[in-house]
Amino acid sequence: MAIKESSDELNPTIVSTAIAVAPLTARSAKDYVALAVATCGVGYLPFAPGTFGSLVGVGVYLLLQSSLFRFIQQLNEDSFLRFQPLPIFIATQLVLITLITLVGIWAASRTEKLLGRKDPGKVVVDEVAGQLIALLPLVPRLDPGWISILLAFLLFRLFDIVKPYPARRLEGLESGLGIMADDVVAGAYAAVATSIIIAVGVFFIG
Repeated sequence: MAIKESSDELNPTIVSTAIAVAPLTARSAKDYVALAVATCGVGYLPFAPGTFGSLVGVGVYLLLQSSLFRFIQQLNEDSFLRFQPLPIFIATQLVLITLITLVGIWAASRTEKLLGRKDPGKVVVDEVAGQLIALLPLVPRLDPGWISILLAFLLFRLFDIVKPYPARRLEGLESGLGIMADDVVAGAYAAVATSIIIAVGVFFIG
């Protein structure tokens, strides 16, 4: 019986029935790429790497938002894209989340074999994808800004730790699929909760 690690110290270690993964001794260039993607540069931090992975997700969101809106503003005034920034931003978010999730499944699976551990705590690409999902309900330049971002961040960390149904069950899926799936579910829960809180806040403030 193998011990399944947590990517955050606040998230208790759970026992998995999966067979322990035999570590790979020889590493190729593809292996180092997988490690870089899976850890996102913060997975090796000694404290709460999952939380820092979520912060990477917030950083990616802010970078995407500023870059995309700057690009749209530079378009010709008669371009229809200038009048549809929000749908374009949401579509870009969805494409990015899909790419990160698919690449993350591959990178997490390979990292498991490299480290010889089931769901190693150094893998945080799942937190990046989940945090981006949690940020989906935010409307740039219309919502409360940093308050909404902080709310989505805290709610995702909560649901990632609690792992409500079916996140805990999906965590048991094979290899990288299980690593990514539970955070996708946690991100969806956080997105719904964020939407409700923002809607209630706008209703009472407005």
